[in-house]
Amino acid sequence: MSESALKSSVQEFFISKFNTTPRLFFSPGRINFIGEHVDYNDGFVMPAAIDKGIVFAIAPNNSNMLRIHSIDMNDYYEVALDKIEKHPGWQNYVLGVIDQFQQSGLPVNGMDVAFGGDLPTGAGLSSSAAVECGLAFGISTIFNIPMPRVQVALLGQKAEHTFPGVQCGIMDQFANMMGKKGHVLLLDCNSLNYQALPLQLDNYVIMLVNSKVHHSLASGEYNVRRKQCEEGWSILQKHYLHAKTFRDISPDQVKQLEDHFDADVYRRCLYVTEEIQRTQIAAELLKQNKLQEFGQLMFATHWGLSRLYDVSCPELDYLVTEATKYPQILGSRLMGGGFGGCTINIVEKDSAAQIADEIKANYKKAFNIDTEVYIMQTEDGTHEI
Repeated sequence: MSESALKSSVQEFFISKFNTTPRLFFSPGRINFIGEHVDYNDGFVMPAAIDKGIVFAIAPNNSNMLRIHSIDMNDYYEVALDKIEKHPGWQNYVLGVIDQFQQSGLPVNGMDVAFGGDLPTGAGLSSSAAVECGLAFGISTIFNIPMPRVQVALLGQKAEHTFPGVQCGIMDQFANMMGKKGHVLLLDCNSLNYQALPLQLDNYVIMLVNSKVHHSLASGEYNVRRKQCEEGWSILQKHYLHAKTFRDISPDQVKQLEDHFDADVYRRCLYVTEEIQRTQIAAELLKQNKLQEFGQLMFATHWGLSRLYDVSCPELDYLVTEATKYPQILGSRLMGGGFGGCTINIVEKDSAAQIADEIKANYKKAFNIDTEVYIMQTEDGTHEI
C-alpha cells in the first residue's frame, strides 16, 4: 500500500471513531544492509528507513484519557494518563512511550490515536520501533514539546527497554528517526555519530524474501553469542594492550591467537572483526557508487553469519544460494538476528518480479513453505504527512 493510500485509510478510520480531524504522521520500518551482530561489539551498522511503515492519526481530546485504536489488531484501549502501567500485548509499546514522557516530566495531555500500517508481521522490519518513535514524534509535535530527533530515538529505545522489556540496541529507533530517502546511515553504535551515505539504486530495487521460519532458538542463542564475544574480547585484550574495542583488532590478529581460544569463541571473534572491517569498506564503496562490489560484501556477510557466527539455518542458506544463480542480484544475505526471518537482496528492477516468482516456486519445492517477497525503496525518517 502506498503512503498516501495508507494515510487515507487511517485518517478515515480515525474520523469515523472520534469525529474530529487528526494530524497524521508516517513512521517507517527499517532494513540493515550490512553490520549484523556487531552493534553490541563496538561496530558499525548500515540501516535505512523504508517506504513501508505505520501511519498515526493523533488529536488532543481535552481530557485526561488516552484513547487508542490499533487498526491492524482490531483492538481498542483507553486509560487515564495518571494510571499508566504495563499491560500485556501491543499496548505496552504505546504505554511505554507515554511513561517515558511522564518520567521525563514532559507535559502530555489526553489524546485520541489510531494507527495502522503495511509492515509484514514477523519480517524483521522493526515494527516496534515504528510504533514507539511514530507515537513519540507525534506527541512531541501536537503538544509543542521541542525534542531533537536523536532524543526521540533514545526515548523510543528506553520505552522498549522498560515496558515490553526488550533490551534492544539503538539501531532500529535511530534509523526510524534519522533515515533519509536515497541514503543509508553509517551509524557508530557507541558514539551515535553517523553519516548519511548515498544509495544510488537507479535500475535496482531492494527485495526481501521471507523464509517464514521462526526458530525459538534465536533469543537464547543471541545471549550465548554475546557471552562468547565477551570471553573472546577478554583474551584479545590481554594480548593487544593498545586495543580499546573490537574495532581496534584486525581479523589477522585474531587468527594469530587461534590457539588461545575455544573453537567457537575463535570463530565468533573472527566474524566480528571481519564484519566491522566489511562495514567500513562498504561505506567507501557507496561513496564511489560501486554497487556491484557492495553487493559482494553482502554475500560475504551472509556466509560469515552462517559459517562463523552460526546464526543462519538451511532455509536462509538456500535462499542466498539461489540468489547467487542470478547475475541480476548484486547481493544477498540474512537480515537480523538469524535462525529465520528474511534475506535482503539488491535486484535489478526489471527482473525482480520474475526472479521473485522463480525463487518462491523453488523454495516451495525444497521446503514446502510458501514464502513472501517484498519490494521496497528507502524513505525519509518519521515525518508529519
